[in-house]
Amino acid sequence: MSSSSGRTTLDVGADGVAIITIINPPVNSLSFDVLYSLKDSCEQALSRQDVKAAVITGAKGKFSGGFDISAFTKIQNKSIQPPKPGFVSLEILSDVVAAARKPFVAAVDGLALGGGLEVAMACHARISTPTAQLGLPELQLGIIPGFGGTQALPRLVGIAKALEMMLTSKPVKGEEALNVGLVDAIVPPNELLNTARRWALDILELKKPWVISYYKTDKLEPLGEAREILKFARAQTRKRAPNLMHPLVCIDVIEEGVVSGARAGLWKEAEAFQSLLESDTCKSLVHFFFAQRGTTKVPGVSDRGLKPRSVKKVAILGGGLMGSGIATALILANYQVILKEINDKFLQAGIDRVKANLKTRVKKGQMSPEKFEKTIALLKGSLDYESFRDVDMVIEAVIENVSLKQQIFSDLEKFCPPHCILASNTSTIDLNLIGEKTRSHDRIIGAHFFSPAHVMPLLEIVRTPKTSPQVIVDLLDVGKKIRKTPVVVGNCTGFAVNRMFFPYTQAALLLVERGTDIYKIDKAITKFGMPIGPFRLCDLVGFGVAIATGGQFVLNFPERTYKSMLIPLMQEDKRAGETTRRGFYVYDDKRRANPDPEIKKYIEKAKEMSGAAIDPKLTKLSDKDIVEMIFFPVVNEACRVLDEGIAVKAADLDVSAVMGMGFPPYRGGLIFWADTLGSKYICSRLEEWSNSYGGFFKPCSYLAERAAKGAPLSQMTSPAKSRL
Repeated sequence: MSSSSGRTTLDVGADGVAIITIINPPVNSLSFDVLYSLKDSCEQALSRQDVKAAVITGAKGKFSGGFDISAFTKIQNKSIQPPKPGFVSLEILSDVVAAARKPFVAAVDGLALGGGLEVAMACHARISTPTAQLGLPELQLGIIPGFGGTQALPRLVGIAKALEMMLTSKPVKGEEALNVGLVDAIVPPNELLNTARRWALDILELKKPWVISYYKTDKLEPLGEAREILKFARAQTRKRAPNLMHPLVCIDVIEEGVVSGARAGLWKEAEAFQSLLESDTCKSLVHFFFAQRGTTKVPGVSDRGLKPRSVKKVAILGGGLMGSGIATALILANYQVILKEINDKFLQAGIDRVKANLKTRVKKGQMSPEKFEKTIALLKGSLDYESFRDVDMVIEAVIENVSLKQQIFSDLEKFCPPHCILASNTSTIDLNLIGEKTRSHDRIIGAHFFSPAHVMPLLEIVRTPKTSPQVIVDLLDVGKKIRKTPVVVGNCTGFAVNRMFFPYTQAALLLVERGTDIYKIDKAITKFGMPIGPFRLCDLVGFGVAIATGGQFVLNFPERTYKSMLIPLMQEDKRAGETTRRGFYVYDDKRRANPDPEIKKYIEKAKEMSGAAIDPKLTKLSDKDIVEMIFFPVVNEACRVLDEGIAVKAADLDVSAVMGMGFPPYRGGLIFWADTLGSKYICSRLEEWSNSYGGFFKPCSYLAERAAKGAPLSQMTSPAKSRL
C-alpha cells in the first residue's frame, strides 16, 4: 500500500539458491517498480550459471501485502500509464516464474495478500509460517485478482474453497493454508528461509514434486460438479450483492479457466481486471479504502507527537443495550471493566447481556469456552462510585436525559482520579451542556458507539474546543485496540453521523404524509444498497429513541425539520417498534417483518394534524426519485456539517455514513456519491422540492455556492468555520 518505488534484491548463497527479496516498506507492496525489478531478478536467477534454484521472500517478516493501491487512483486519473493487460500474470508470473527451468519456492511470512499471494502461487512450492495470512481480498476494491489468482487458487485448493476465499475476501492462516493445499509446509519463522532453500534443491533433485499451479488439475472438481458449484455461487452472489457486477465477473473468469484451460482463463482475467479498474465501483471502493485509513490524521492532534497514555481500567455507567455492548467490546480487547447500575436487578441484567454477547461468539466458534471464562472475568459490577477511584476512563451510557447526565458528570468529577477521561456515549446532546456543572472541560469527550456497540465498526470521537488533544489521542488509541474505525468530529447537536442523517427519516415521513407508500420507500432504499429502509430502521431502534433524538433536532434546527406526529401517534397506541412486535411492520415469532395494513389509519390521522395534502406525483414516484428525495436532504445537512467545521474533511463523512449508518461502501460514501451526481443537479432538485414542499428541502449556502461554481462538494473552497 506504500507509494514508494520499492525494489527486489538478489543474493546467491553457497548452496546455489538465489534469494529474491521484495523490499517496499511497510508491507512490501507490489508497485510497478517492484514488479519490473521482480521480473529482472527472476530472469537474472535463470540466466546465471551459479544459480540452481530460487526462493522469493519479503523483507522484515512480510512477504507482500499486495499491489500498491495508490497506483489505482493514478491509473484512474490517467496520471500514470499501466503496462498492457497480462504483463504481470502472463509475462512475469506464468511465463518467467511458473515456466522456469529452475525451481522457485515462496517463503511466506506475515502477509501474502492479493498480488503477494499470486506471486507465491506462481512458484513451484510454498513454505509458510503458522501465523502468515494468505488471501485474495481484491473484491473489496471492486476488482478481481489480476495477477493469475483466479486460475491458480482453484487449482491449488479446489473451486469451492477458492470461491469462498475470493468472494468473502477472508484470508487463511498458515495451518489452514496447509490443510487446504495452498502451502506445502509450515515451519517456524527462524527456519523459514533454510527450509525453503532445501525444498527448492529437493525439487531440483526430484525429491519433491515440481508443480506448476496453473496446470495442476487434481484439486479441480469434475466439470459437471464444477459448473453446479459456480452456478450456486452466482445465485448466492446475486442475492447477497445485487448491485455489484465484479463478483459475477470473478466467477465467469474462474469458469473460463475450468472449461478452456488456464491460459484462456489468464487472458480473460487480464482483460476483466483492466476493465473493472476503470469502473465506478472500483473508484468508489478505492476512495473509501483511503478515506478509512485517513480518519486518524487529525490536524492539531495527530501531528503534535503526543503518545497515548496507558488505559487499563474503564468504568461504564449503564448496563442497557449500549452499555453492555461497549463493555463487551472492551473486555474482548483485554480491558478491565467496571459496569455500574442503579440497582441489583439492572446490574445483573447488564452483566447477563455481556455474557450473552460472548456466548454468541462461542456458539459461532469464534471463542473457546476457556477464553469466554477469562474474558468475562475482566468484568466487575458496581452499584456505587467507590470502585471508580483508580479508573483511567469512564464512559457514560445512560438514557438521553440532560439533567441525569449533568448529575452523573458532576459525581464523576468527585470520585474519578484527575487523569481519568470522562466520556459520554450520547448520540445527540451537546457535550458543553452535559459538562455544564463540572470544572473538568479539558477531559470531557464524546465516545459515541453505534448499536450493537460490540459489532458496529464506527467510533465517533466528539471534541469540544476545550477537550485536551492528549485525551483525543488516548481515545484514538483505545478505538484502535477495540478494533473500531475512529472519526474525530466537532461538538454540536447530533455531532456528525446523526446530524447528517436526521433528515433521512424526516424526508421519508414527509413523503408518506403526501401519498408515497411506506413499504415502497423501504424497498427502494434497500435496493439502492442500504441494509434496511428508514421505517424498518425506526422499528429496529425503537420509537422511544426515534422521538427523543428527533425532538433534539426539532428543538435545535426548527427551520429545517419536518414535524410529523406519525410515530408519536403509533407509540400512543402501544406500537413502539420491533421490541413490541408492532411498529411500521408487524413481527412474527422469528422477528420477521411483514407489512401492516393498519398503518394507513395512523397516516391519515398524522396527515390531518400536519395539514399535508396528497400529491399525485408522490404517489407514483420511481425508485430513483425516492432515493433522491430521501438522500439529497441528508447530503444538504452533510454540507452544513462541513461548512461549520464539524468534520475535518469530507472523506470522514463518507466513512461515518458507511460505518455508522450502513451507506453502501461501493458508492464511496455519502459525499463521494453526491459528487458523482454533481452539486448543480442536487441543488436544482432540492430547490424544486423546496418550492413545492417547503423549507425542509431548501439548499444550504455551502451547497448553493458549489452548485453555482460547478465545484465538488468534497472540495473546500474557503476555510470552514471550525468547531473543532
